[in-house]
Amino acid sequence: MTKTLIAGAAAVLLTLSTLASAQTTAPSVSSASPPVGTKADAKALKKKADADYAAAKKACKPMKGDAEKTCKKDAKLAYEKAKADAHGMHEMAEAKTDKERAKVTAEVAKDKAKAEEKAAKK
Repeated sequence: MTKTLIAGAAAVLLTLSTLASAQTTAPSVSSASPPVGTKADAKALKKKADADYAAAKKACKPMKGDAEKTCKKDAKLAYEKAKADAHGMHEMAEAKTDKERAKVTAEVAKDKAKAEEKAAKK
């Protein structure tokens, strides 16, 4: 029981420290553009996003009340952004012209903004 609580607390502290550092840094320009890679890389990124989301939700389970809601909301936001990156990577691998790449970059930025907007409403 004690080990479970310690592990849960460690996961929460890691999540909170990551979120705190993410909030204090200025957003980089490259964060809007999708990562470059192959379709296989995009599939691997999607699987990693799924696994990270499952682990983050599991880390939220021992929490109660507002802390649990905030934890789940942050996990969902990170998951939605990672999914947008994976989708963007897949689309970028298929893009052949600069115009198509620009369109993909704009779509990824829009998807990430939509995810943040949705998270802010909850």
